[in-house]
Amino acid sequence: MKILFLQWKCVVEQKDLEEAFVQEGHSLVSFWFSTNEILYGNPSNFEKNVIKVIQKEDPDIVFSINYYPPITNICSKVKVRYVSWVYDSPFDWMYFKEIMDPCNIVYTFDKELAMEFHSSGINTVRYLPMAVNAERLDILTEGLPMMYNVSFVGNFYKDADFFSGKRSQLTDYTKGYLDAVKDSQLKIAGYDLVSEVIGGDVLDELCKVYLRYPIPGDLRTDKYFMAMSVINPWITCVERMGLLEVVAENFGMDLFSKERDFILPNLNNHGPVNYCEEMPKVFRQSRINLNISRRGMRSAVPLRCFDVMGSGGFLLSNFQSGFLDMFVPDEDFVFYDSKEDFVQKIGYYLAHEDERAAIAKNGHDKVAAKHTYRHRVREMLDL
Repeated sequence: MKILFLQWKCVVEQKDLEEAFVQEGHSLVSFWFSTNEILYGNPSNFEKNVIKVIQKEDPDIVFSINYYPPITNICSKVKVRYVSWVYDSPFDWMYFKEIMDPCNIVYTFDKELAMEFHSSGINTVRYLPMAVNAERLDILTEGLPMMYNVSFVGNFYKDADFFSGKRSQLTDYTKGYLDAVKDSQLKIAGYDLVSEVIGGDVLDELCKVYLRYPIPGDLRTDKYFMAMSVINPWITCVERMGLLEVVAENFGMDLFSKERDFILPNLNNHGPVNYCEEMPKVFRQSRINLNISRRGMRSAVPLRCFDVMGSGGFLLSNFQSGFLDMFVPDEDFVFYDSKEDFVQKIGYYLAHEDERAAIAKNGHDKVAAKHTYRHRVREMLDL
């Protein structure tokens, strides 16, 4: 099969996917583009250039990491299949009218989200978990010594937390209501409470304070927008900072993040690390690697978790039901269900090195055996 791979500067290491496509017997043509250009600028030049490549190369499918409506418009126009694989959740561009075009096959790593689209009569969205290039990670991390006890690689969504900036404009009732929602959501794992309880006068007030700018084709409701773009990023930020604070206080903490201004006693803030080369080494050299999923995800297992296990690291994560489709708790990874459980399990596995190392090895071996990019390419293109 001949694939036109539309590439952009994203978190996923696209060379790993390129290699997997070729190893599975497919031929590739690469075309680089800017997402800002096609989403917020004038996409006409992009469309003209892509159509020219399609007419020249005659690919069987067009492929991209994440889904973009302007690519659907191109593929629909020239009658070629558009396959995309979304690694973000929630991902707003999936909620545009173009998603329903039959030229699409949109893979999401969140099974419950795929089921939600399907139950709405949209059959272009399907489930496909994330993956890693286990062979490359093995070579990169082989023989590295332990350097860190507890590590977190990631950000706090402070740049997306515009809830706090306009909070003072809300009434005391709404602020109190949202604080109660936050406190309740922080006690619940694997379920999006916010989307269920934001409505009525509270939603009306949020819509007046947090203005939306209309975009043609946008199918997102006000309730969805406020839950996913306003409230959940705020809760995620509060949760991550709170959990890292308790880790630093009790065990010491190594943070690898662009949030350079996050400073605590017993916390080493190393700044951001390169995804492809540096991050896997951090995972391998940490006794415990934390995953604290973004609130608003339904069941998805984030890419970070595959990266940790694929690098041979020990994973401690919040509960996501998607884990149970692929991994065995306390055998391949460990999950926590409360702040108290979180602290207890960190202490336990720091003190039980042999158990921790065995779980890390099991997780690594299962990822290498069943969850590589080659596995996903076969599933993706088996259609």
